[in-house]
Formats: sequence, C-alpha cells, structure tokens
Amino acid sequence: MKNILLNTFFVLFIFVICTIDGIAQKNTVLIAYHSVNGHTAQMAKAIQQGIVESSDIKVIMKPANEVSTQELLDASAIIIGSPVYNANPSPEILSFIKTWPFEGQPLKNKLGAVFVTAGGLSSGEELVQSSLLHAMMVYGMIVIGGDDWKSSFGASGIHQEDQYNSKELDPYFLDKGYKLGKRLVEVLKKMH
Repeated sequence: MKNILLNTFFVLFIFVICTIDGIAQKNTVLIAYHSVNGHTAQMAKAIQQGIVESSDIKVIMKPANEVSTQELLDASAIIIGSPVYNANPSPEILSFIKTWPFEGQPLKNKLGAVFVTAGGLSSGEELVQSSLLHAMMVYGMIVIGGDDWKSSFGASGIHQEDQYNSKELDPYFLDKGYKLGKRLVEVLKKMH
C-alpha cells in the first residue's frame, strides 16, 4: 500500500511539474519596437523586466525590423513600441505592421499591448497608442492597456518637456512600462 501511494504521489508530482513547465514554455512574448534616441528601447526594457520578474515566460525583445514572421506567429503576446512622429506611429512601425500575415487570421486571439515615447505631454501619445491598438484589433488580437486609468492605452513616456527633458526616461514612465509587463503576464496566465 505504501508503494502504491508513493508511486501515485510521484506520478502526480511529475504531471504537475510537466504541466507548469509546459505552460511556461507555451507562452512567448514578443516586444517589437522602433527607437531612434534610445527612449523607446528604454521603455521596452522596463516592460521586459516586468514580464521576467513576474514569470518564467520567454521574452523576445528586438527592433521591429529584425522580427521574423515566425517569431510573430510563435508569440502568445505581441507588444509594439513606437516613438511619436507628429501624432503618428513611426514609419518603421507602420512598415512592420504591413508585413504581418493577414490571410487566415494567424494572429487572431493573440494578446496585444502597446507603448510609446514622445517629446512632450499632449504631443500625440494616445493617438499613436490608439492607432496601434486598432491595427491589432483588425488582425483579431485581444488588446489590453496598462494597469490603471493613468495608462489606459498602454505605457507612455515623455523626454523633452520641462522636468522630463533628459536622455533617460524618468522612472515614473519606466514604472508604467514595468507595470504593463506585469499586467500582460497576469492576463496571459488567465487566458491559458
């Protein structure tokens, strides 16, 4: 009887470990961004940190022009980051989105989120976030915003206005990115 109980416990233990490992390996988050002066890349790193510190989920983070179609298809979640160009996403991010496969809706039901960086407050951050979220929705993705009402459309940061005039994003904005990463993990776990 003791051997049966030990064998049963061992089998259940292995099953739980394999299940947890399978869930962790199943989810990959792709963070694709365009950054000219490093600000958008800084936000991408903050988001990556929020994901990595919250889970064992694999993160692929790279400039959008280096992302392969296979990486896009293999990702459970896609996070796009763009600088704000006259209240629009950068041409590089728009070109990236144009490369996404559309036929057969292979991106349908993937989780999506966005982040932006801009020169100043009210310089088009929410317009760019909305534009990127709308593009994701056209592809059938499920989109999320940040962790509270102050980042409803995702994470954003500014770097050329008053006290925020710096080569480094202010920790306040980087924290929004970090929290977006954590929220994405929470939602992914609920979905799987």
